[in-house]
Amino acid sequence: MQTWLITGCSTGLGRALAQALLDHGHNVAATARDVAHVADLAEAYPDRALALALDVTDGAQVTRAVQQAEQRFGGVDVLVNNAGYGYRAAVEEGDEDDVRRLFATNVFGAVSMVKGVLPGMRARQRGAIVNISSIGARICPPGSGYYSATKAALEGLTGSLRRELGPLGIHTIVVEPGAFRTDFAGRSLQQAATPIADYADTAGRRRKEHDTTHGTEPGDPAKAAEAIIAAVESASPPALLVLGQDAVRLFRDTLEGQLAELTEWEKTSLATAVDA
Repeated sequence: MQTWLITGCSTGLGRALAQALLDHGHNVAATARDVAHVADLAEAYPDRALALALDVTDGAQVTRAVQQAEQRFGGVDVLVNNAGYGYRAAVEEGDEDDVRRLFATNVFGAVSMVKGVLPGMRARQRGAIVNISSIGARICPPGSGYYSATKAALEGLTGSLRRELGPLGIHTIVVEPGAFRTDFAGRSLQQAATPIADYADTAGRRRKEHDTTHGTEPGDPAKAAEAIIAAVESASPPALLVLGQDAVRLFRDTLEGQLAELTEWEKTSLATAVDA
């Protein structure tokens, strides 16, 4: 039995993961900004589920949530940074305050959670940190520049964490999902208030009023939850877990395109060496 602390459990992947873990017999500290959205989990599993109010942008709440989970279950074995939301805008359209809030949640909130659990994990010389990213970090769709940037930042941080924490017995995993049937493209998706006409055929096509994908996504959150559990429990956890047929296809296409371009420009790249 392990203790998992998961952010953003009110709906979607976080909720599916919390439910799957409880079904597997683990302890779960399930968090949401409105604790009422996860209270039913604690009622259904009074011995193994703890419902906590948590806004990851509030440092005091982060500290309190980690302390409560540790006090209740004796320590946090796995942290899942799932809390976050999407933001659609051409880069030029992005509102500065909106973008700051986006980074505060998707990047700095995750960092606060990591810093919160690491003292306990280091003391026990074991643990795992799972950071939920997005295939958007790799494919960078038009209109998702800021969102993709938050996920790319999270992936860069996780890569360094992996090298810092590996020798201490702590694993780190980045999860890159494709499109799953969650609230991401619905309630959780925000966008710039004022579109610019010149971007109508690029970023504009992905504004919420033009997006018909919500509710038709190919991915099943319950199956994603099982995949994440399997990765964490593996004897050799992956550094990167790509989830969804669409994500695997897009990942492979992106890699092949990057490799082709690297080869095309290789002579120019290598010609920059200092002359002997």
